[in-house]
Amino acid sequence: MAAVGPDSLFIALVTAVFVGAVFTIQVAREFINFGAGNIVGGVLSIALTRELTPVLTAVIVAGRVGSAFAAEIGTMRVTEQIDALLILKTDPIDYLVIPRTIACLVMVPILTLLSLVTGMLGGLIIATNVYNLADTVFLDSARSFLSIWDIVSSLVKAGFFGALIAIIGCNWGLTTTGGAKGVGQSTTTAVVTALLLIFVFNFFLSAVMFQGQGSAFQQGA
Repeated sequence: MAAVGPDSLFIALVTAVFVGAVFTIQVAREFINFGAGNIVGGVLSIALTRELTPVLTAVIVAGRVGSAFAAEIGTMRVTEQIDALLILKTDPIDYLVIPRTIACLVMVPILTLLSLVTGMLGGLIIATNVYNLADTVFLDSARSFLSIWDIVSSLVKAGFFGALIAIIGCNWGLTTTGGAKGVGQSTTTAVVTALLLIFVFNFFLSAVMFQGQGSAFQQGA
C-alpha cells in the first residue's frame, strides 16, 4: 500500500492540478463567450469525476507501480526465487499476487479521490484568477452538477483499474523467461497491456454506468 499510495501521491496530484487547470483554460473562455460562465465548475467536476481522474490516476499507477510489479516478480522468476517458494510449499499467488492486488484495489480509489479534489483546485485557481469567475459561482456549479453516483462510479472505476494493473503486472512477472532481457520485455508488455485495457474497459464501464442517467447539464441549470 505504501508503494502504490503515498509513493505515487505527488505525481498523481501534480498531474491532476494541471489537468484541471488546462481543462478550465480550454472550456472557460468558450463558455463565457456563450454567456454560460456559471456552469464552468460543473462541467469541470463532471469531466474530472467521471473520466479524467480515474483514468489518468490509473495510467500513472500502471506506469509506476505495474511496471515495478512486473520487474520485481519477473526478476524473482528468472533467479528461481519463485521455485524456492514452491519448494517451501508457499503459493506464489497468495504470497506475491494477492497482497499487491489488494493494495492497488484499496489505494488507487484513494489516489483518485485526492486527485479529484486537487484537479478541482487547479480549475478554481484558473477560473478565479484568469477569467474572473467568482469562487462561489464555480463551487456552487460543481455542487449542483455532481451527484453521489458520479463519485461512486469514479471510485468503482478506480478500484477496477487498480486490480487490473496489479493482476496484469504480476501475471507478466510470473510468466517471465529469458533472463534480464525477458524481465525488460515483461515489464514493457505489462505496462502497454495495462494501458490498453484501462482505456478499453473505461469505455464499457462508462457505457454501463452512465447510460440513461439523464443530463447533468439540465440538473445544473
